[in-house]
Amino acid sequence: MAKNGEDGMGGAGAFRRRLLLAVDAKGYGGSGTIRQHQFQEAIVRLTELAADAAGLDREAWLTQEGGDSLFAVLPEGASEPALVDSFMRSLETGLRAFNLDRAQEARLRLRAAVHFGETSPAANGFAGSAPVEIGRIRDCAALRAALDQLPEAPLAVGLSATVFRDVVKGEAYTTIRENEFREVPVKEKEYRGAAWIWVPGADVRQVDLGPAVLESARHDTNVVRGSVDVGDVEEEAEVTGVHTDRATGDFEGYVKAGRVGRRANVTGFRQTTPGGES
Repeated sequence: MAKNGEDGMGGAGAFRRRLLLAVDAKGYGGSGTIRQHQFQEAIVRLTELAADAAGLDREAWLTQEGGDSLFAVLPEGASEPALVDSFMRSLETGLRAFNLDRAQEARLRLRAAVHFGETSPAANGFAGSAPVEIGRIRDCAALRAALDQLPEAPLAVGLSATVFRDVVKGEAYTTIRENEFREVPVKEKEYRGAAWIWVPGADVRQVDLGPAVLESARHDTNVVRGSVDVGDVEEEAEVTGVHTDRATGDFEGYVKAGRVGRRANVTGFRQTTPGGES
């Protein structure tokens, strides 16, 4: 039987307020298999190193991994200033080292978000208002646009209003100054709120976050995926996994075929451009 204060009135799990971290990689869906393996390994390793550098007990985190993403619930008493400041600075340093001598398209670049709020374990991860809010901040158009317009920056960080107010405002708990952040609106799916974004080593206040830029970034949040599994492709037939006229975004196209006839065309991804197809 559920108990108040433990499992909740409806058995929804223990009520807890915890420090939360959410991380996601830019451009992961458009990377090949080898690079995806490299990115996943780097995310795990670099977050562990950053946690150690910040004095955070990584083994005590409750995590939910998703390939290019990480959601973590930190234990009670975990230091908010350490996660916002030391952890993020170490993560940014680790990303720069990983990206050294890599081509631009092969660099690992992350969006990260920090929030403190209510959450509880659920059947398929975590439930509560806080996991929803931190996910919306991590994926918001402004954070995406900031990373897009600062191509040399490997990390963009978004803080919830709660964390910014309690940890950064007043400049008492972090080495990051309040004026290094920029307040932005967050309008993702059903969520409406605000976040404070920071890009280590860059002045995010100078980044263009006008309506047109934010709208473009919002359209880029969806990954286009297509998978086609066919037996034989007859002569002169055409099979395409993904065919799009979008100029930007992440695309994954996959076609599996047994036999391909002469002059047949099998394409995983095709993009229509103003000048034709590529």
